[in-house]
Amino acid sequence: MSIARASIDKALITWILMLGCLLGGIWGFSTIGRLEDPAFTIKNAIIITQYPGASAEQVAREVSEPIESEIQKMGEIDFITSSNKPGVSRISVNIESTYDGTELPAIWTKLRNRVEDARRSLPPEAGQPIVNDTFGDVFGVFYAVTAPGFTDAEVHEISEYLRRELLAVDGVADVAVAGLPSEAIYVDARTSIVTNLGIAPDSIGAALSSTDTRTPAGSVSYPAQEVRLQAPGGSDTVLDIANLTIGVGGDVIDLLDIATVTRSRVTDPNEIIRFQGQEAFTLGVAGKAALNIVEVGKSVDARLAEIMRDVPAGVELHPIYQQHVVVDEASNAFLLNLAMSVAIVVIVLALFMGWRAAVVVGATLLLTVVGTVFLMAIFGIEMERISLGALIIAMGMLVDNAIVVAEGMQGDMAKGKSARDAAEDVAKKTQTPLLGATVIGIMAFAGIGLSPDATGEFLFSLFAVIGISLLLSWILAITATPLLAHYFFKVGSGDDADHYGGPLFRAYRAVLSAALTLRHLVILALIGVTVLCYIGFGQVKQQFFPDSNTPLFYVHYKLPQGSSIHQVSDDMTLLENWLAERDDVTSVATFIGGGATRFMLTYAPEEALPTYGHLIIRAESLEQIPQLRADLETFGRSTLTSGEFRTERLAFGPGGGAPIAARFSGPDPVVLRQLAEQAEAALLGASDQLQDLRTDWRERELVIVPRFADERAKAAGVTREALAQALTLGTDGLQVGHYREADRLIPIIMRTDTAQSEGAGHLVDLPVYSAAAGTYIPVAQITDGFAWEAQNTFLVRRDRVPTISVQAGVPAGVNASSVFAQVRGAVEAIELPEGYILEWGGEYESSTEAQSSLGKQLPLSLIIMVLISVLLFGTIRQPVIIWLLVPMSVNGVALGLLGTGLPFSFTALLGLLSLSGMLIKNGIVLVEEIDLVRAEGVPFRKAVLDASTSRLRPVVLAAATTILGMIPLLSDAFFASMAVTIMGGLGFASVLTLVAAPVFYYSFFPRARKADARARKEAKAAAA
Repeated sequence: MSIARASIDKALITWILMLGCLLGGIWGFSTIGRLEDPAFTIKNAIIITQYPGASAEQVAREVSEPIESEIQKMGEIDFITSSNKPGVSRISVNIESTYDGTELPAIWTKLRNRVEDARRSLPPEAGQPIVNDTFGDVFGVFYAVTAPGFTDAEVHEISEYLRRELLAVDGVADVAVAGLPSEAIYVDARTSIVTNLGIAPDSIGAALSSTDTRTPAGSVSYPAQEVRLQAPGGSDTVLDIANLTIGVGGDVIDLLDIATVTRSRVTDPNEIIRFQGQEAFTLGVAGKAALNIVEVGKSVDARLAEIMRDVPAGVELHPIYQQHVVVDEASNAFLLNLAMSVAIVVIVLALFMGWRAAVVVGATLLLTVVGTVFLMAIFGIEMERISLGALIIAMGMLVDNAIVVAEGMQGDMAKGKSARDAAEDVAKKTQTPLLGATVIGIMAFAGIGLSPDATGEFLFSLFAVIGISLLLSWILAITATPLLAHYFFKVGSGDDADHYGGPLFRAYRAVLSAALTLRHLVILALIGVTVLCYIGFGQVKQQFFPDSNTPLFYVHYKLPQGSSIHQVSDDMTLLENWLAERDDVTSVATFIGGGATRFMLTYAPEEALPTYGHLIIRAESLEQIPQLRADLETFGRSTLTSGEFRTERLAFGPGGGAPIAARFSGPDPVVLRQLAEQAEAALLGASDQLQDLRTDWRERELVIVPRFADERAKAAGVTREALAQALTLGTDGLQVGHYREADRLIPIIMRTDTAQSEGAGHLVDLPVYSAAAGTYIPVAQITDGFAWEAQNTFLVRRDRVPTISVQAGVPAGVNASSVFAQVRGAVEAIELPEGYILEWGGEYESSTEAQSSLGKQLPLSLIIMVLISVLLFGTIRQPVIIWLLVPMSVNGVALGLLGTGLPFSFTALLGLLSLSGMLIKNGIVLVEEIDLVRAEGVPFRKAVLDASTSRLRPVVLAAATTILGMIPLLSDAFFASMAVTIMGGLGFASVLTLVAAPVFYYSFFPRARKADARARKEAKAAAA
């Protein structure tokens, strides 16, 4: 007994299957995890090492080099980059894409061990390297908190209270706070008094460093117990610190007599954050992995509503990004699109096959969709943009299985067959070809879904959901569809008119008959059209991932190296004031000194630099961004002329960085800068579509270098360290201890009363303490003045080799791929000295790596697809006929994309793969049908015509339902190019299936064709 017949005879089992899909789908919708975008592991760790007093070159040579050399021994490393600034080494470790998230914890442990081994090779002055392997954590519930009128201490208390309460919310993994005001206790020594008394700076520092230390005081023994002694508490107020005493030559001096003690904000903070121009700090909440972010976000919002009642009036929360709200809205909108697509399918089927067939196929399609959601929930596949899109991508193949079975049963039952006999007959002919075609359709996406890189991880749910849905659609097509057809279809009398005798069928048959006769011209025409379309496809704009449909965009602003963070802040204020007057701006979050906390997976925070300013701008709608962005570009570039100003759209998917980037690597920084200058000139000469030309090394920075007079310094007993200490005390100040306030540690900074003098004029008069002489000596006596030098203060290395990147952007709306094609030759023509290499980065590198990874997987997928097609037929000719159609699938794609002006993005590639799967599937079923009709003894030409005519309605309906079902996606920025690819391609592919496939089949069997011609000639002669 066939499965289709059994589904009617054992209806209870079929109903259990159908109810299981329906009820399981309802359960799945309520429990499945929801995300905005699919999670992909950021396989990156950051290592920060402090090396105070060292130049950028010294940091690179003495700190980064030993650590990188040790890390490079790890086999899991893809590449290592480091940025070296005066006093700070920042190493970024990137792991090979073949390792997944479950393997990373062990790799990070191994990394820490390597870094610890390298620690022994570092200079003694270098600090302990700090390994941050949580760099990729996402804090998707992201708020700015404003507290005008509150003291800095109160702001810290508020932030700690909010963080503590949110960490207790179920489902919250971590809470990150940034932008809190930085305070310090400043001890400004009166230079004249200190030098006259000969008080050593170390004496003052020692007194200050022990103001509130934690020191054990022992215990006292009693017969029955031990009682611990508590050491006396230290200084717990600023006044206590001011009242400290210092021993000098046997005398005791009050600190107040020689210095003023104040508590204030640090002079140059590391970071400044504002929201709508008002000082703020940010609060980022990360949910636990595999949980429904919508539910976690709602829990966080509910708890915030409760605790804000206990927060003092005036403290306000402002959402910068609420991932749970975005996910909820996106999921609901996408589910609406999905429902619209299903409704369109049902309406089209009702118009062309009648309401009974529409109910049967529509119900099967609905069961497939809800059953897929059920299985997604079981297998832990979240509902996000890609997995939901996969359902619509697969829609054409999902509906095709049910249409083939329903259409076949409807035709057989109209001829008088019972539902059971019709189901058995149709299933016997189609279930194996449909299964083979379904597996081929799944394998078309295997290369993407199984790709080990970030793009493959990002798109894995696409492969998984398509695989689940297509296999489920096949199962339901041979079980649920026959049962529903049994209930809804009527058995005809058997003497009805020809089922395929309608005008549409007769017209198609006539056209196909003419095409068979003129097959050579048809084949030449197909080849000619294909060649022209491939030429046209070369004119289609290329794109990696499209811009996001979230109404956010960014501003990046950088002043020259050495600029003050306060100057950046002032420049950002100009932008804030301009944006405040715009009605199309909802909110502006300002970050100065670094990027924001990673609030979404595809957001990559910029490295912390005092010269960097960043705006996150939310527009009222997506449609307003282009004009707003253009106006802001005009204002920013004309107003902030001293810095680099650029804007950036939020994009989908992994990637990021400058659209166009050329990397030069080699040993000499001077040569690298020369090569960068040549590259900039070549870029500007090759295209006028470039903007924001820059290098990642930034500008050289002026540095003041004292000329140390060794002989005079030795005679005076002054060391280089003593001079450095004096210069520090006379400028930034020297941290000598901490002041404890609850759980905060506020630094105590000692400096001279001239430290805040503007310029460098006071440096020559600074006193330097000579420990040997026990007195102070002016800087002028131990130096030969000061020199100005231009130094590299931001050096980047890649895999331990100095590497400078020349980066450029493109204007809004201009395709980066087309601009890259213009400039590539000019840059590659630069003559490189021996030992120097050029590598391309930017969008070209990202897309090339993704396509390369995909290319490694595709051969296996293609082999499996070809093997299945060969096994289905047991011959070579039929599979060759089917695969000849695949290259022609590009024809409609080229016409669609050129007609709409949309780029061929990575999502369009997905559409092309889906299209290829549908084309192969239709081809398999059509060719199989011709073989079956021929096996019944029908003459060759008639068999081709009859079989093709019987496939007309399934092919046209599957194409029509899929094309019309794509309409809701045209308004989605992520899926628009994919929708056009499928719509245009499928329209053309239907012609290929219905005309090209029969023509190829007719041409590939010359013996059968000649035998048929002889038979028809003999029959005609006999009739005469």
